[in-house]
Amino acid sequence: MLKLTRINKDFKGFRISDISFTVEKGDYFILLGPSGAGKSLLLETIAGLVYSDSGTIELNGRDITRVPIQQRKIGLVFQDHAIFPHMKVKKNMAYALHGQNRATVNQKIRSMSSKLGIPEMLDRYPSTLSGGELQRVALARTLIQEPEILLLDEPLAFMDSRLKSGTRALLRQIHRGGQTIIHVTHDYEEALSLGNRIAVMDHGNILQSGTPDEVFHSPRNGFVAHFIGIRNFFPATIRLRNGIPWAETAGNLKIRIHEGQDNEKGFVMIRGEDIVLSASALDSSACNGFTGKVQEITATPIGYDICIESGETLHALITRESVKKMNIHEGMEIWLNIKATAVKFIDE
Repeated sequence: MLKLTRINKDFKGFRISDISFTVEKGDYFILLGPSGAGKSLLLETIAGLVYSDSGTIELNGRDITRVPIQQRKIGLVFQDHAIFPHMKVKKNMAYALHGQNRATVNQKIRSMSSKLGIPEMLDRYPSTLSGGELQRVALARTLIQEPEILLLDEPLAFMDSRLKSGTRALLRQIHRGGQTIIHVTHDYEEALSLGNRIAVMDHGNILQSGTPDEVFHSPRNGFVAHFIGIRNFFPATIRLRNGIPWAETAGNLKIRIHEGQDNEKGFVMIRGEDIVLSASALDSSACNGFTGKVQEITATPIGYDICIESGETLHALITRESVKKMNIHEGMEIWLNIKATAVKFIDE
């Protein structure tokens, strides 16, 4: 188990502040945030490349806050792989096992290269390898040291979709083998597809952490909501009518919500997939129903994003089949239907 307690670090004018979280053995822990959030600096602090100004880092109950990098049992794979260009793949891997006898080194290289699917690359130089192959070599060189924690700094950056798919599968395989992983990324879809725990970071602070379901379905603030791709997020004030709470937005959109206090200020959040489009209002007392005009239709990997103006600009995510069946087109009037229980209200 890795435990960070109130880690602070100033580095070249940037600061990570009061960072605390725990990574259990076997976790796939994602540090998610935009460029400049402090994710890589935090990763380097965990690895021991830089020391924190205050706070503690513990690994399996041992304080490693000031322990040198080579004594931490933590492996770091850099974004640029950091493979020695003048050494063949086999020597790159052997370098990580300096001091061990030749028979042991050769056995570990055979085993790890087989596990990561690179045995035919052992006698090749890095300059002859593709980006995906270099990533496998970098992982092999780090994993051959048998680290307690594997740290990955944007491992899928700059890869095309085919390479990303193959590398994601490899990382899942490594994780299923029992390896604890901390993975830095700015891509929320990557985080959702790989992590079992996620921490969202911005400006050197952890804004929210939890399971993917907790973070992606119940973001705590506007930054988290927008960053993870929730586009329907509006300032609102709760008004009670006959004891029923309604959220009123600046655009005069009135949305029934599940619970709330009169005059409470905050934000309404609606996931695009929770908006049901129809030619007429649905007959349900538990459902919000109002009309809007279709402004734009944008293809997505899973269907279409329908942008609709209805006092506020809302985005509905629906299937290709639904677009064809309803003949949805720009300029048409359409009904939006949203269950009150699907509307989240986040107070200020």
